Amino acid sequence: MVKMDEIEIQKCGVKFDPPSIVVVYNDKGSTKKRRRTMPLREFTKTSNIEVAAEELKTNPRHGKYVSQITKHQLIRLVTIIRDKLNGMSLEASLARNDELDKIDPEENLNTVDEETLKRKKAVMDTTFTKHQVRPDDPKFQYDVQVAFDEENVMESGWDSDKSSDMEF
Repeated sequence: MVKMDEIEIQKCGVKFDPPSIVVVYNDKGSTKKRRRTMPLREFTKTSNIEVAAEELKTNPRHGKYVSQITKHQLIRLVTIIRDKLNGMSLEASLARNDELDKIDPEENLNTVDEETLKRKKAVMDTTFTKHQVRPDDPKFQYDVQVAFDEENVMESGWDSDKSSDMEF
């Protein structure tokens, strides 16, 4: 039985027939490189990507391998499989996934579909976690205060003292 701390994920990918997630990992106990194929059972071209990814994470046989893959990466892999089942080429699917993974600060996320919104949020969560400084990090500083240059401050209207004089 392989435990989570005994493996180190090296690569992850997809297999189209049957639809599966493939993980290549190092077994730290024996210093061997191993491969595990995890089928997406009953996965069709209309299946929910989030549900399929969550089922894989909660599966007792595959959870320990998938737990080291970020949610964003797992959703990306399952999306590639669904795109292929819908007849999209691998290159087109990868290009579409790359576009979904870009965060444009000018993009209005209120107008996008539910799947796109979830993907963008997953990318933002991954980026936030990567840059997050926690209290146990050596770079952590408590109560940081920053002075801003008064010349570059932009008035927004809602946070100025003048707005408190307005009556509602």
